[in-house]
Parts: sequence; structure tokens; C-alpha cells
Amino acid sequence: MSEVIEPGLELQERQNRFVSEHLRRIFVQIYRIVGNVADAQDLTQEAFIKALQHQEQLKDEQKAAHWLSRIATNTAIDFLRRNSRATFCEIEEAPESHAESPEQALLRSEHRGYLEDGLRLLSPRERAALILRDVEGLPAEEVAKRLDCSKATVRSHIANARTKFRKYIERRKR
Repeated sequence: MSEVIEPGLELQERQNRFVSEHLRRIFVQIYRIVGNVADAQDLTQEAFIKALQHQEQLKDEQKAAHWLSRIATNTAIDFLRRNSRATFCEIEEAPESHAESPEQALLRSEHRGYLEDGLRLLSPRERAALILRDVEGLPAEEVAKRLDCSKATVRSHIANARTKFRKYIERRKR
């Protein structure tokens, strides 16, 4: 006797697997752009809702991951445009290693603070380009696809972001 599987059940399982496989990556990607945990949580949910509304795009898993990343980036950038500002707060830390000394924890916290302050100086598109290229390690072509612009524009955003960041670091050293 063969089992009868409800048609909606298979779809639901595929959707749940898709969300669980990509949730952390998409949250981190959005958080790095908007810099606020609460906003990143809301925007992550919004990105997944947008993606799951288009089931036909989810059939090829590799393309679906790329497509979801683009949705996430655009959702975060649109949010920053609508609000015309970014707010930052501490992201909850993963459990720390017992091998880390208090001095190392303080230095890590200071470095995160420098990074967040520097990212505040960038436009949303510069921030997204810099994070996707330098933090995520994506090639310029991939960043251009995700930001829906040319490679030259991506290079310009990254160059501007790096220049602003360098000036910020030089001011901090004084």
C-alpha cells in the first residue's frame, strides 16, 4: 500500500527547508546593510515572504540562493531609502570562547564599533557594495547583479566607500 502525500505538504516542506538553509545568511547580509537587529529581523522576514510568493524561482537551488540574496539586498536598500537614515545597535553575540581574554573581548568590541561608525558614513548603495564585495567576498560582476547596476558603478561605489572609510580611520588615529 503506497502512502498518499498531500500536494501542499511537499511544497510546505520545500519552503521550510529553503528558509532554514538560508535564514542566517540572509539575516547577516541584511544586518550588515541596515546595522540594526530589529530592522534586520523584519526585513529578513519581508525578503523571505517576497521570495516565497514566487515558487517558480525556487526550483533551481543555486539560482534561488542568488535570487534570494538580491531580494534581501534590495529590500534593505529600499528600507534605508524610505527611512533616509540607518540606526545601529549591538548584534547579539554568539557564545564567546573561554579562551578569549577580557582585553581581546574589549578590542573586538572596539573594532566592531569602529566598523559600525565607519559604515554610517556611507550611502546605502556604497555600504551594500562594500559589504558584498569586501565582507562577503563576491566578485564585482556578482555585486553588480545583486545591486542591479553596472560593474563600473559597483567599482565607483566601492572606491568611494573605501575612500570615505580610509579618511574616517585617519581621523580616528589622530
